[in-house]
Amino acid sequence: MSTGYNHLLLFDCDGTLVDGQHLIADAMERTFEIHQLPAVSRLDVRGVIGLSLPEAMAKLLPGESNALYNELSETYKDAYRDMHVIAAQQAEPLYTGTAEMLRSYGDSEIVLGVATGKSKRGLDRVLAHHGLADLFVTLQTADFHPSKPHPAMVETAMAEAGACPETTIMIGDTSYDIIMGCHAGVHTVGVDWGYHTDAELLAAGAHDLITDWQSLQSIADRIF
Repeated sequence: MSTGYNHLLLFDCDGTLVDGQHLIADAMERTFEIHQLPAVSRLDVRGVIGLSLPEAMAKLLPGESNALYNELSETYKDAYRDMHVIAAQQAEPLYTGTAEMLRSYGDSEIVLGVATGKSKRGLDRVLAHHGLADLFVTLQTADFHPSKPHPAMVETAMAEAGACPETTIMIGDTSYDIIMGCHAGVHTVGVDWGYHTDAELLAAGAHDLITDWQSLQSIADRIF
């Protein structure tokens, strides 16, 4: 495809590039304990990974005020940061082959980006820890956009990367990633190792599902 636009692979972070579910669940449990709220199950927490924090809190604790959701979000950030330090950053390992896959595009015509419900601080920390920060031309986080599945993160990423919907692929592990990509008009790829099931990804509109990173290249070859 020759359009004058760059080819962009846009990745979610948690559940797609790194497995941060245990740290996320621990921090969420601690948050609810601090506020003396009923405990939430780890399954429920997995279901909201990818959303911005206030939206995640609203799903876990429906019917409460926005003020409480914002307060819980701030408590969560503190708990997450403290636990991250204690864990010496070992609680967010890369999925097998992720670093190699990302670096394989270094000499190609494809550019890389991230669109995540993480904070900018959290994303910067995990990318720096794994030595990946210099691989991405655009980083979109929850600090500056509406929560997924609003398409703002994808749209801004395309603008920063010089891409367009026809030359962009959104890769993620949750229905929020897929719906966000579909709303932005891009090709969507679900990964089967994350936090939502294959059925949920397909129901959300995923154009492709992959079981390993090797499969992504063939999709990129077909779309680009």
